[in-house]
Amino acid sequence: MADHEEEDLRTALRMSMQNSPPEPKRSKPRDGPAGAPTGLPDESSEVKTRRLQRELMATAAEKRMLDAKKASPSPSSVSGSAGSSGSALAAKVVRKDKELSLEEVNLGKGLSEEDAKQLFSMVFGAEVTKGILAQWSNQGIRFSPDPETSMGLVQHEGGPCGVLAAIQAFVLKYLLFCPAELGKVVPNMHHNMGSGTLSNSPCVASNNFASLTEDAKARALIRSMGEILFLCGSNKRAVIATLSVIGDDTERSKDNLDDEVSELKLVDNALFSDRNNVITKSLEGLSIESAADLHKVLRVNTYTTRESAFKRLQAVIPVFQSRMGALLFLISALLSRGLDLVQADRDDPSLPLVTAPFGHASQEIVNLLLCGQAVPNVFDGKMDLGGGMSLKGVSRPVEVGFLTLLESLNFCKVGQYLKCPKWPIWVVGSESHYTVLFSLDTTVQDENELEGRESQIRKAFDAQDQSGGGGFISVEGFHQVLKETNVELPTEKVDLLCSTGFIVWSEFWQVILDLDKSLGGLKDSTGLMGKKVFDLYHFNGIAKSDLNGSQVSSGGETPVQRPRLTKLRVSVPPRWTPEEYMTDVAVSSGSGGNESGGKVTESAKPEPSQHAPLVDCIRTRWPRAVCNWIGYPPSIV
Repeated sequence: MADHEEEDLRTALRMSMQNSPPEPKRSKPRDGPAGAPTGLPDESSEVKTRRLQRELMATAAEKRMLDAKKASPSPSSVSGSAGSSGSALAAKVVRKDKELSLEEVNLGKGLSEEDAKQLFSMVFGAEVTKGILAQWSNQGIRFSPDPETSMGLVQHEGGPCGVLAAIQAFVLKYLLFCPAELGKVVPNMHHNMGSGTLSNSPCVASNNFASLTEDAKARALIRSMGEILFLCGSNKRAVIATLSVIGDDTERSKDNLDDEVSELKLVDNALFSDRNNVITKSLEGLSIESAADLHKVLRVNTYTTRESAFKRLQAVIPVFQSRMGALLFLISALLSRGLDLVQADRDDPSLPLVTAPFGHASQEIVNLLLCGQAVPNVFDGKMDLGGGMSLKGVSRPVEVGFLTLLESLNFCKVGQYLKCPKWPIWVVGSESHYTVLFSLDTTVQDENELEGRESQIRKAFDAQDQSGGGGFISVEGFHQVLKETNVELPTEKVDLLCSTGFIVWSEFWQVILDLDKSLGGLKDSTGLMGKKVFDLYHFNGIAKSDLNGSQVSSGGETPVQRPRLTKLRVSVPPRWTPEEYMTDVAVSSGSGGNESGGKVTESAKPEPSQHAPLVDCIRTRWPRAVCNWIGYPPSIV
């Protein structure tokens, strides 16, 4: 009898994992749109029969389970009875499983017809083409299989690049700079994520991205998606959207149960095999072409703790890897923010977030994912237009930033919040595409020693400037500047500068450049005079022809289509350097370069400057930067 009861418990648990949790018999069909058939969309009679059989079997097993529970001894007696401990533990696991089924791994609730209409109209507008809808319904969130670009998310065609680039930027943040956080994603995350303990050291050794493990990438992706959703939800909530056509058996991970499940070994790994194929088949024939389609298949869950959201993301990560992944993540971000708040963020709520005619993500989408608000502009704060009208920009510092080619064309001005993020990672926007720029070195944004000294002296000089910004000060003010900045000028230099009765900044600065450091000047024995040299990396997730990885065939070399990662050597002259001086100063050509604050020990003849539109974007962050690379030029389209 005990064996029969335990088998029933095992059956109930297995059946609860096959589809939705067991439910009591219904006297009427499930609620659905008027005129819609019962069951799942496009469900064949054979599949429907199997599903109903599972539900009936699970209901019967659940009834026997409850009967067994009533007959089982109390917890105190269980602890003293080895013979009944297995049944009690199984019952506890089943209860835990039922709680998780209700709270974390169910399909979620649907949107109301009104919310579905608002969401679809907000994203796509009233006149969206089937081509744009197809672009957004055929883009998963997947890492590149190519070893050299394995840290990057692959894009198949235009459209969702804004979503992918924002996620990519956060993924790089965790892989490069916050590897210790990856171990905190989901405790005991063994299945499909690996079981190794991550160290505090960077996940990437130098620029060897091929060394990244699948475990590290999966954890970084889950952590990044969760952070973005909570950012959109004002750090109070995250809404995760999935689809009703995908059952719990494809979304579920065995680690959603506690350790007691593992002890009973009731979960068969076969349940998780070929899950991606199952999801692909589930999505066959599914298209999102109207608000009614969203209303029919979209299901959402809301989480108020990061741990619960991470668990859910871990469970449904195959869904986000599917062809609907990018669209589902955008919907999750919008619902996390709240549809009404999204509209309030915008300057013109009547326009769709996905822009015509090519279906690109708008700046509002990118800003939502980077800073948590769907504001349309990239400057800091608000711009007052008078008459009670204002334009909304970015209101707070951000983790990862944004640069755009449009700034180099004088169409906009990126503010300091986006231009100088916490981590040296930027989404890069062009007229039609979003890519990612990053450095492995956090000091590339720091002022070097000479820049810091120049800022100090200039600040003291400006404090004595009574000319309204004319760039000159009185003799009395000049002596005060020398005192505050500990500059010891020879008497003849002081007399020369003061001979006209006022001191001009440009003349004073030239003296400082020629003055030895021991006397408070900036004379640089390396000859670089404050020049910074460092490496940046540019990643374009859309497949490009690459002869560097070409395949040899009888007809010659065939370029490989893969995402492109380009390493750029960047040389940045100090702010005060005149244009003619730049051509005379040696530029480092050592392959080791500068990975720590611009210190360069090796000099050679200047390399010729190379140009591509990305260089114009880089110069909006580092004025007059000179860039060089090997191979194909970096592409931002």
